[in-house]
Amino acid sequence: MVELKTVLRNPWFCTRLGAPQERIPPHSSPFQGAPRLGRAGRPRVRPGPQRPRRPVAVGTSEHHSARRRSSEQYQGQSMELPDPVRQRLGNFSRTVFSDSSRTGPEYNEGPDNEMVSSLALQMSLYFNTYFFPLWWVSSIMMLQMKYSILPDYYRFIVVTVIILITLIEAIRLYLGYMGNLQEKVPELAGFWLLSLLLQLPLILFLLFNEGLTNLPLEKAVHIIFTIFLTFQVVSAFLTLRKMVNQLATRFHLQDFDQLSVSRGDMRRVRSCIEEI
Repeated sequence: MVELKTVLRNPWFCTRLGAPQERIPPHSSPFQGAPRLGRAGRPRVRPGPQRPRRPVAVGTSEHHSARRRSSEQYQGQSMELPDPVRQRLGNFSRTVFSDSSRTGPEYNEGPDNEMVSSLALQMSLYFNTYFFPLWWVSSIMMLQMKYSILPDYYRFIVVTVIILITLIEAIRLYLGYMGNLQEKVPELAGFWLLSLLLQLPLILFLLFNEGLTNLPLEKAVHIIFTIFLTFQVVSAFLTLRKMVNQLATRFHLQDFDQLSVSRGDMRRVRSCIEEI
């Protein structure tokens, strides 16, 4: 019955059949109230009014919470270290970077979710990312110019060292970004170890070995790279120490809160027993 009324309302059928046309009131249609369909045959959903975002002051607890939420969202999209490696690096960090002189939690006036990432370390990583391609191109050009002068064993050593530095630098910068921005202790500890134990000795070998006959441009880029690595080792050590101490403080505070809650529950139970 409804379909017949819909057909009779069509003016083309009315003119063919000679039937009087049914007047449709203005601003209405026979399909009024039915959901509009899109191209895929699904009902269109009108977006509701969006709530304007309230500006957040930099340095407040809300700003730190927003940065932490964004870092946690990015954390799910990024690659992570394997669990055994993370566990070993975490144990190493707690052993080396924890402050043994602290006997208990220390209460400070700052917020609980204070960011401990190092701005200086992040700036050095940023500039190091742009400097490393320049260092690589300069090293390859200088090696090509003096390749015929070097002995055979030095040729093999220099090529191997450049390949190792390239691979280590890619992993090192990735761990540095992940550990500093997201406040991950295992990643930042891996970055510190790679910088101190592998990258810095290799660069010093290329810089101070007289048998390599370094050219002036080669010495300049090696010195700049050494400065980057030295600064990053020191700043990463200080940042790791701060991160580990903050994590230890949070752990002790959680234990203290749980102990205080359990003591409060015991007091309530005792008071109820005494009343009974």
